[in-house]
Formats: sequence, C-alpha cells, structure tokens
Amino acid sequence: MSDSRASVLVPPPKGRRAVVVAGLRSPFVKAFAEFLKLDTIALGDAVVKSLLDKTQLDRGAIDAIVWGGVILPGLAPNVAREIALDLRLPARVEGHTVTRACASGLQAVTTAAAAIERGEYDVAIAGGSDSTSNAELKLPQKVVHALAPLAFGKATPKDYLGVLAQLMPLSEVLPKMPKIAERTTGQVMGESAEIMAERNEISREAQDEFAVRSHHRAAAGIASGRLRREIAKIETPDGKTVTADTIVRADTSLDKLAKLRPAFAKNGTLTAGNSSALTDGAAAVLLMSEDRARALGYTPLAYFRSWAYRGVDPADQLLMGPALAMPAALERAGLSLADMDLVDMHEAFAAQVLSVLKMLGSDAFARARLGRDKAVGEVDPARLNVYGGSIALGHPFGATGARMVTTMANELHESRKRFALLGICAAGGLGAAAVLERADS
Repeated sequence: MSDSRASVLVPPPKGRRAVVVAGLRSPFVKAFAEFLKLDTIALGDAVVKSLLDKTQLDRGAIDAIVWGGVILPGLAPNVAREIALDLRLPARVEGHTVTRACASGLQAVTTAAAAIERGEYDVAIAGGSDSTSNAELKLPQKVVHALAPLAFGKATPKDYLGVLAQLMPLSEVLPKMPKIAERTTGQVMGESAEIMAERNEISREAQDEFAVRSHHRAAAGIASGRLRREIAKIETPDGKTVTADTIVRADTSLDKLAKLRPAFAKNGTLTAGNSSALTDGAAAVLLMSEDRARALGYTPLAYFRSWAYRGVDPADQLLMGPALAMPAALERAGLSLADMDLVDMHEAFAAQVLSVLKMLGSDAFARARLGRDKAVGEVDPARLNVYGGSIALGHPFGATGARMVTTMANELHESRKRFALLGICAAGGLGAAAVLERADS
C-alpha cells in the first residue's frame, strides 16, 4: 500500500476514548426469504438481545441505544427506542434513530462514540437494521388527499361520491412498487454505477473478478469460523432457526458470472453477480468509555481514531463519496493510507469499489477533488476486504456499517494489526469513512 507522503505516526489523542467492546449481527439473507416475517424492529430486538446475552452485560449499565435504518416503519420510526422497550431495558435507557442511507449503521456507531467521548454516555449499543421484505407500499398523495375527510370522520354522503370521482382513473392511484432511485436525478443506484463504470473505464471482467474474490474470501472466513463468531442465531416466527448467511457462494467462478445478463442497461457491465443483493438483517456494536469497559472487566478491542462524512453531486458520480471521505478521515487521524493494515469498503457494486480505488490512486483526482498534489495511494488487494464484503455477504442498508466495525475491530484485536480504514458509499451522493485503531496499540 503506497502513499506519496512520508508516513509519520501521530500519537493517539489524549482524553476520554470510546472503545468497541463487542459486536454481533444476524445472518444476512436475501429479501423475501427466511426473515420475511421479521420486520426491522424484530431484527433489531433479536440481535441486541443476543449481544446482551453474549456479553453478559448488566442491563442497568446501558445509557442509550443509537440505531441506524433506511426503510423505517411508518408508525414506529424511532427503532432504537422500540428495541429498548421491547427488551424491557430500564425505562431511563434512551434511544434515537439516525438515517444516512447506506452509511446509517456507521453513523449510529460514530454518533454513540462521540456521545461517549463527550461524557454523555458511558455505555451504549449502536447498530442498525433493515427489512427490505417489509418495506411499506406508499399510497399516491392523490389517494391520501382524497381519503382524508373519510379518515377523520368529517365526510358527508356527497363527499363519498366526490372521493370516487377523485380516484379515477384507477391506474393513477394504485400503490407503486418502491425503488431505490435518487429523488434529484430519478436514476436507480445501479444506473448511476453503470455511469461510474463507463467513466472510470472499469470492465465487466474486472468487476466479475472482484465479485468472485469477495465470495471466496467471505466463504473462507465462514469456513475458518472467524465470521461465524460474529453471527447470532435468529429464531423466526414460524419456528425455524437461521444460523448462517445465505448469499455467500463459495463455488462461484468467473465462468458462472460471465453468463449473467446486464441488470441495469442493455449493454451494461453490472449484473446481479457483481452487485449487492437486496438483504434483510441487523448488526449491533457495544461501545463503552475505556475506563468503564476496564472497570466492568471487558477487553477493549478498538477505538475510533477519526471519522468523516462527505457529500458529492448525485448527478456527477453518485457513489464516489468514499474517495473524498476516506482521505478526510486519514487526515483527521494524522495518518496516511500507507499506515493502514486493513481497508474495508462497502461493496454496493464492484464497479463502485474499483472506481473509488482508481480515484484514490490518481494524481489528477487528488488535484481536482482533494486539493493536494499527489494521489492518496494505491490499496494493496491483500489488505482490502479480507473477509469479502457486501457483494458476497449482503447489504441490509442500516446494518452494514455496524457489521464492518465489528469485523474490523475483531480483526485488529486478533491479528495484532494496528489500523483499519473503513469506507462506505451511500445514496444522495454521500461518502462515509472511519479509522479504527487497536485499543492496546
């Protein structure tokens, strides 16, 4: 992993530190499958309960739950508080929910870390969940406006006839299937990623190679038991027990992926094989102040050296945000890309990751977008997504950030490596990044 600047390690900041103590997630499964009857609150309940059981944490020690989500339930959007209530945590345990598209899970974790560092909390649970299977179908506003007098009990007989007239033609009032499209551009994310692939000259072959590697590394992590230790078993309402991810394909190959048709453009390069799948799941992280963790007998795994969030014009390159956020997080940490032992990037699409990597290695990009003379650096493939990523594991929108923090904190602790850099792209032209440091380094 190279960087044009000399690497000078800056001592860790003094003062109160928030440390990652443990993390756990549900199996990640394709939407409309095993978790069909579990909504985002139920998934959050299950994972947080499993985390509490695993860590044997005294529930009286918890100060707050901070949760991330994208597909929030309309009648109970503060998922964090619902989890606290469902699990009968002490009534004083507050909960609030954050949403930053695909970076919502990381936003929840860094929000909790910041609160701990400010002294607001000593112990917090942060994470996220999403159930694509239970996305609510939205009625057109025309229907809502027409039915409002009836719903509020203020309708006259003439109003009923008027409502019928307003609902014609019926083709305009039927519920619309939700889609992940940018409000400002109208493009679905895959269409934006196709543009990215073309602009950055990312070939179909390169994307498929990246996807195969993601699956093979995830499969190896599962087979070794390394990733299995981060997964809680989930009981479904129909009495089944789900214990493992269902999207990872250990036997996938370039030949198999080459047979798949383009998914977003007739002659495109993005397919179902080199894109992340719609996924249901949840992930949670236990954070504490370092002093409280040691007082309670927990071993700190890692702490946040820095984090950064950046925005770009969605009409430009929607998913390029990490190419701006990752350098910002490194700069705030006083570190360079060359200092990173591990780099973990969310894989919305192989084309998106490969484009961001190309940007990080480009002098021209650095001058045009970062205000610096030299490129951020090249990322060694051996250090990138060492246990695969979202293409193989799946991507429950609100859970991915917490999943990445858990895996990287564990890996730093177990491998005795020092630094990990996280990067996430998100809808709305957002990028997120964080630098984790092993707690006892």
